[in-house]
Amino acid sequence: MSTNQQTTDLTWCKSSYSGSGGGNCVEVAATPDAIYVRDSKTAGDGPTLRVGPAAWAAFVAYAAG
Repeated sequence: MSTNQQTTDLTWCKSSYSGSGGGNCVEVAATPDAIYVRDSKTAGDGPTLRVGPAAWAAFVAYAAG
């Protein structure tokens, strides 16, 4: 997690495919320097993964198949 970006200051987005039933969902927040990912069930209390934009783009391209 970045020491110069507080995750509470970020705008988090959840996929439109995520239901409201509290299932297995992730939230993503983007800044110019990093992409942050967290489990929506532990939002604010759990760990946050921070990756660079190039790594995130490679992940999304791979996941999209």
